[in-house]
Parts: sequence; C-alpha cells; structure tokens
Amino acid sequence: MKARAKSSVSSSRAVSSAKRAAAAPIEEGLFALLGEHGHEQVSFASDADSGYRGIIAVHNTLLGPSLGGTRYWHYANAGEAIRDVLRLSRAMTYKAAVAGLDLGGGKSVIIGDPDTAQREPIFRAHGRHVEYLGGRYITAEDVGTSPADMEMVRRETRHVAGLPGKSGDPSPVTALGVYRGMKACARHRWGSDDLAGKAVAVQGVGHVGYHLCQHLHQEGATLIVTDVVDEKVQRVVRDFGATAVAPDEIYTARADIFAPCALGACINDTTIRQLKVEIVAGGANNQLAEERHGDQLEERGVTYAPDYVINGGGLINVNAELAGWSPERAHRKAEEIYDTILRVLAIAREEHIPSYRAADRLAERRLADAAARKRKVPGT
Repeated sequence: MKARAKSSVSSSRAVSSAKRAAAAPIEEGLFALLGEHGHEQVSFASDADSGYRGIIAVHNTLLGPSLGGTRYWHYANAGEAIRDVLRLSRAMTYKAAVAGLDLGGGKSVIIGDPDTAQREPIFRAHGRHVEYLGGRYITAEDVGTSPADMEMVRRETRHVAGLPGKSGDPSPVTALGVYRGMKACARHRWGSDDLAGKAVAVQGVGHVGYHLCQHLHQEGATLIVTDVVDEKVQRVVRDFGATAVAPDEIYTARADIFAPCALGACINDTTIRQLKVEIVAGGANNQLAEERHGDQLEERGVTYAPDYVINGGGLINVNAELAGWSPERAHRKAEEIYDTILRVLAIAREEHIPSYRAADRLAERRLADAAARKRKVPGT
C-alpha cells in the first residue's frame, strides 16, 4: 500500500488541537477495549488506490506467533469491525492453547464488499499490512476470503498460510473436528456417541456446514438446515435429504442438537428462549453474544461445546502447513477434539461451572505455564 500501515487511531500527524480533543474519547475507548482482554497490538491501515481498509489484532504471542484468518465483511461501521476483530483474535489465542499448538492468537478484518471482483489490489494491500508487522501475525483465509485470495497476499508477504496446493481450504478439517466434538457431547449427555436417528439443526451450510452435514448424513442423523443463500440449502437438501427451514425458524426446530455454523452471536437473549435442543455444538466463532448466555445455557440444562474448542480443526489444518505435517497427521490431531471436549465437560461438571468457563480455564493454564517458563529464561 502506498500509505504505510499505522497502529494509531489518528491517520495524520498534522492534527489540530481541536481534532485531537475530539479524537480523545475515541482513543480512550479503543484503549479500554484493548485492555479488556489484554491485546498486545492492533494495527490499522488503508490504501486509497484500492479502497483497502484493514485491521489486524494481535492478542497474545506467549506460545508463538499469532495466527488467525482474514475476514472480509461489510461491517456497518469501523466500531463494529474493531469489536469483531478483538473478539476473534482473543478466541484464536484460546483455541491454539486448548489445541496444544505453539501459536498465539490474532485475526484481521477487511471492511468492504466481500463479493467485489477487484480482489488483487485489495489483497496485495492487505499483504503489505501483514508484512508491516514483521512476522508477529500470520494470516489465512476466513469468512469472505479464499485460498486464491491468500495467494495474492503471498505476493507481498511470506507470513500467510492456507495457500493453494498446501493446506488449502480448512473447512473439511474444521467440520471433522466439529463432528467429533458433537459426538463427544452426545456421549457426555446420553452415554453414547451414536448420532444415528438424532435430529441436528444446522445453521449455515457453506463450506464447514456442508462437510458437517456429510458426516452426519453418513452416520444416519436427520438434518434440518438453513442458510441465507438458498442455493447452498438446496444443495444439502439434494445431496443429503435434509429438511430446509427459513433462517428464523432454525432456532425453534424440534431437534436434539443445534449446530451453528454461520456468523457469531447466534446465542442471544432472543434465540436462547427459542431453542428446544439438548446440545449446542457447531463450527461458528463467538457463538455466545455475551458470556452470560453461556451461563443461561447451563441454567437451562443445555450441553454447550465451547466454540473455540470444537471448531479448532481449521487452526490445526493451517498449523499442519506451517509445521510440515502430513494431511493424515492433521486429521488425527483434529479427531483429538473429541477427547478435549470430554475433558472440558468433565471440568465443568467437577467444578460446577459452565462449559465455556471450563474451556477458558484449560486454555489459561497452558498460557500461565508458558508465561512462567518465559520468566525463567534469562533475558526474556
């Protein structure tokens, strides 16, 4: 990008005193957000020629360089994008810690139209933004981006994964982990992980949702599905005999399991009262609109698979590329999500806490151990 990436909320040094005064509440609010979850760094960049506007959040690098995908989304405003990237990057830290990977947590967002045809200048500008951080952040694909987009990023930086011909699309591995985690929830809840005959309501049948439906169909589960894109719904109906419902009807569907696989905040004040399921287990990030909704699921007797634990397969897939693992090793690692979910649910039961808090404790123990080791190393 022709304008260097900047980590300041001000885009120019020539700011009048009046403008500085007006910017102060914005800056204070931003630093409050950063401090809320202990972020190390947030970088903002723009490129006038391409129209690129991007934010990179580095949450924690105790275990290794921060890694997280690039989300391209039509955010209503910059504040919404900032909140999203902060939440997502924190979740990546916890996801890597729980999965036992030597990676930290980061995320990036691009503000704009994800359906734009002018992708190369946008993603090359994003690549320069990633390069500006000097390896503290490694990117990959996410919602609104693809391996082909990452190839454009690669032209500007080597700090990118999920490239064509390498680990590529992480969706199949993510779906495998979600499927295994769902089976673990079933074992915890019903004493058996057999999903044959169970009704699963899947919200979002894009890449991850489609592959999850494939696993469930092969096991004999009954599928109820929805998506905002009708073509995706019809594909799952055709391929797996699923029953389609309108997007706002998925919450009230009579099912055993609710599998959110679209965007986050789907468990909220409105939807939590509508659910008729015994298990919530899906691939979406940030499923709880607020932490208290995890408490409410517990109070209602619903078994909840913490999102960043059950959907860790995508991160495992990208780590396989960085670490030189074979696809088979990546799949074996993703299948371990079954045991991790059982461990989280066991902690929740033993300590009488909601499962999302149990997952946090598991992650925080590993982060604390890493911090302690670092303090013992001279010069760190």
